[in-house]
Amino acid sequence: MMEVFDSLPEGTLIQLIENNLVMSPAPTDRHQWIVIEIGAELRNFIKATKKGTVRVSPYDVYFDNENVFQPDITFISNGRKHLIRENGLHGAPDLIIEILSPATAKYDLNEKKAVYECYGVTEYWVVDPADNSTNGFYLVQDEYHEFFKGTGVIESKLLGWKLDFVAESL
Repeated sequence: MMEVFDSLPEGTLIQLIENNLVMSPAPTDRHQWIVIEIGAELRNFIKATKKGTVRVSPYDVYFDNENVFQPDITFISNGRKHLIRENGLHGAPDLIIEILSPATAKYDLNEKKAVYECYGVTEYWVVDPADNSTNGFYLVQDEYHEFFKGTGVIESKLLGWKLDFVAESL
């Protein structure tokens, strides 16, 4: 499947999950607002602290030949910048934030979370736009432990960064 994935046009909203091509519709307006809000705040913090770099979807993260994801927000520390290539990141980033969508939530909460855990993504956040709930997971001895559960807050243990947000609604 990797050959098919690599042959797709740039910007295709598709992920390779457990060697299956999974297409997604364009995100909802609320989803995009949350990505921009969190992504911009995180980028400003990272730019000020010079801890690394931030990418937002669509941006391919290659874990192996069966798993290439497009996380909503990705933080890559200075120590992992060598993993960045022209076509995306080849290896685990330090932090991933996923905004749940009806079409992809089951992947974000199950298959993708398991891959993030297996490949050593240190911190993983899930934001549910339906109720602004947030869940933070931190990797301890190769296993995720939920260390935060709240509403409208992301408080990164890895970065020492906190964001309070309220998702706009139409």
